[in-house]
Amino acid sequence: MSTDGCTHDCSTCSQKCENEIQKSKLNQLSKVDNVIAVISGKGGVGKSLVSSLLAVNFQRLGQNVAIMDADITGPSIPKMFGIASKRADTDGTYIYPVKSKMGLQILSINNLLENETDPVLWRGPVIAGAVSQFWTDAIWNNVGTMIIDMPPGTGDVPLTVFQQLPVKGVVVVTSPQDLVSMVVEKAVNMAKMMNIPILGIVENMSYFECPDNGKKYDIFGKSQAEAVAKKFGIKNVARIPITPDLAKVADKGLIELYEGEWLDEFTKAIEK
Repeated sequence: MSTDGCTHDCSTCSQKCENEIQKSKLNQLSKVDNVIAVISGKGGVGKSLVSSLLAVNFQRLGQNVAIMDADITGPSIPKMFGIASKRADTDGTYIYPVKSKMGLQILSINNLLENETDPVLWRGPVIAGAVSQFWTDAIWNNVGTMIIDMPPGTGDVPLTVFQQLPVKGVVVVTSPQDLVSMVVEKAVNMAKMMNIPILGIVENMSYFECPDNGKKYDIFGKSQAEAVAKKFGIKNVARIPITPDLAKVADKGLIELYEGEWLDEFTKAIEK
């Protein structure tokens, strides 16, 4: 059967594609209960920060947590967890993710490169293939929740992850600007087309709370999160302020020690 004109919206298609992509299977030594993908319509909104905070929160709830850094050309997860200089082990068959200070299992391309500043000059299909291998060839040890930090946009990697991995749902990361709100809708629509539930929206850099007078200032404009959530019927919304302390712990590789309650209720809601 021809796939010409395919929109990838399988929910409205009554035909079966001859090249239908099968789900990738974990190896027999791995176990992952739930997979949550963190996506954004564009870069620069703090997607990797939100991925890290959610992973830390799930661990604080008592889960065994893993992070797959699927942002192959712009990996930042190892830096935030202070493991940028560590290299993942391999026995020639399997890859062994790096453990963070608090025991999170993390696999990023930066843990496989000789130098963390080496650029990855790969085309889209090769990048997507590497992400697929992160799932099939790594030993994920009894993981309760895996967070996948996706690259921005709606390209090869999100398509591969949504088609091949058992994604429970996605968290969409945004910031208040009108332009970002527009591209966020593209990411939301992609998830809907792929029949992936949208668990919630996190608006990063949502406001700044002045330590002197306690007033909140909309540095990047009025929040768009509630409006987007209402438009798409998304229940869970969280807002993270601009806070120097959070930036400091991320830059120092101490994100596991962050203090803040912005995502606490959000995390509990999407855990169910």
